[in-house]
Amino acid sequence: MGRATLIGFSAVAMWALLALLTDASGQVPPFLLSAITFSIGTGVGLVARLFMPAPDKSQRIPPQVWLIGIAGLFGYHFFYFTALRNAPAVEASLIAYLWPLLIVLGSALMPGEKLAWNHVVGALLGLAGTVLIVTKGGGLAFDARYAFGYAMAAVCAVLWSSYSLLSRRFPSVPTSIVTWFCAATAVLSLACHLALEQTVLPDGAGQWLAVLGLGLMPVGAAFYAWDIGVKRGNIQVLGAASYAAPLLSTLVLIAAGVAEPSLRILAACVLITGGAALAAKSLFLRKPAAESGARASQSGAGA
Repeated sequence: MGRATLIGFSAVAMWALLALLTDASGQVPPFLLSAITFSIGTGVGLVARLFMPAPDKSQRIPPQVWLIGIAGLFGYHFFYFTALRNAPAVEASLIAYLWPLLIVLGSALMPGEKLAWNHVVGALLGLAGTVLIVTKGGGLAFDARYAFGYAMAAVCAVLWSSYSLLSRRFPSVPTSIVTWFCAATAVLSLACHLALEQTVLPDGAGQWLAVLGLGLMPVGAAFYAWDIGVKRGNIQVLGAASYAAPLLSTLVLIAAGVAEPSLRILAACVLITGGAALAAKSLFLRKPAAESGARASQSGAGA
């Protein structure tokens, strides 16, 4: 479980590159960028199949898995772009970023899962750190005029948390299925682009390299890693640790010279890191507890 959790967290680390690479990709409209990068993400899955055991062709994929996967990947991006078009970016992003908290709380409803106080408090600390990052230490101004945009952002949070939790109910479905989720998302994004946007392609090698980087990592390998994490890892820890994404993203922007360091970022770092460590408390203590129990059992048997 620990290894799968770490693989899942690698997706969070890759998502930290999203802001930097998106900014470097130029003026490509959102749905076109989504279509291109998810096409590359599909290629990541196809290449990975060359190095993985061949999937069992006799295995029947339940129809609901297709619905969950496509709604999760395409639906999240569709409603996120819609939210940004209809509400201020700060408030919309913060609402959309409720999904880690929803994962932690929703995990209590999953078979074999138990929600503990440290999972909830850890997720709330992470949320507090995210508020500092997203608002840049300023206030929030929810305006009724943007209610539609706020609602779309809330749909984002519900969709991604639901995708993550429901994927866990199908642990036997191979991660290679994400390849086709990416392909469907690319096709649907292209359709939205043709219907809603003007075509603006990346300008120059630098922007094309940024788009390639997006497709290989944040919009490619990250989704495969996340699938492994939510199916086989500790989903409460993953949910709380996911709040590290906006912090890591900000640190990447600072390293790239796009953003400036501040006490606010340090405070967010303490909150998010502390929250993730608190949520993972049981994971850290599980092995020593098990060894202690084993020694006690042996002692009892010797008596």
